[in-house]
Amino acid sequence: MPPFPTSSVQEARAALAARLREMRLDAGITGSELAKRCGWSVAKSSRIENAHTAPSDADIRAWCTACDADGQAADLVAANRQADSLYVHWRRLQRTGLKNLQEASTPLYERTRQFRVYASHVIPGYLQTTGYATALMGTIAGFRGTPDDVSQAVEARMRRSRVVHEGDHRFATLLEENVLHHRVGDTEVMAGQLGNLLSSMALPSVSLGVIPAQVPREQIMWPLEQFTVFDDVRVNVELLAAKVTVTAPGELDIYLRAFARLTELAVYGANARALIVKAIDALS
Repeated sequence: MPPFPTSSVQEARAALAARLREMRLDAGITGSELAKRCGWSVAKSSRIENAHTAPSDADIRAWCTACDADGQAADLVAANRQADSLYVHWRRLQRTGLKNLQEASTPLYERTRQFRVYASHVIPGYLQTTGYATALMGTIAGFRGTPDDVSQAVEARMRRSRVVHEGDHRFATLLEENVLHHRVGDTEVMAGQLGNLLSSMALPSVSLGVIPAQVPREQIMWPLEQFTVFDDVRVNVELLAAKVTVTAPGELDIYLRAFARLTELAVYGANARALIVKAIDALS
């Protein structure tokens, strides 16, 4: 297994590994003896205990049994699964289609009050039109080979997007200018999506900034992966292969500081509208 990609995952794995090591020491057995009781190699025990390999649920149960600590297995399995949830491959999240993924995130959107969203590739889901979402999800389903439930997934995304219009929610949104020019769907779909962005700027819940492509940025912040900050306590980062959830305070601070610097690069109001209108004009 490759190294864990974020400090949040590393910390969770290290904490679990430390608990397993303490259990072995409390049992008064060596790593060799533990491996013998579990029926696997000494190297495997060492990799698990040093957080180089993520244990399976079965590995944890076997470890607990070897240490005469079966009563701790349930808690450790739960901790292991929580660590797993911090870095999840899209193929796992989307193996049953895209609809369930949209619905699973709805409670998070409903309870979040302050969103900070940086979009470097595509329009954020809560500002997408039906046409744009359909074209985008169709591409995702085709690329990842997921079950074709695009129409149901789009309906679920539109339902989730009601938080923009309902309740006490605020969306601080930053778009790289290239997002306005990246074609998703045909010309009509893009024109409708860009027009919807203009309309969204009038919503009291939405603050929309656009980072011009030509803005000097060497001393401030380079383009990053797309991410969303939920109430300053959680960040979802969208990588090509996986979704990463960040909860470690130190790592959260990095994303918040990055968002603050990106905010300094953005233009708002009339200047942002001008860039969107420019993108609309470029469609013809």
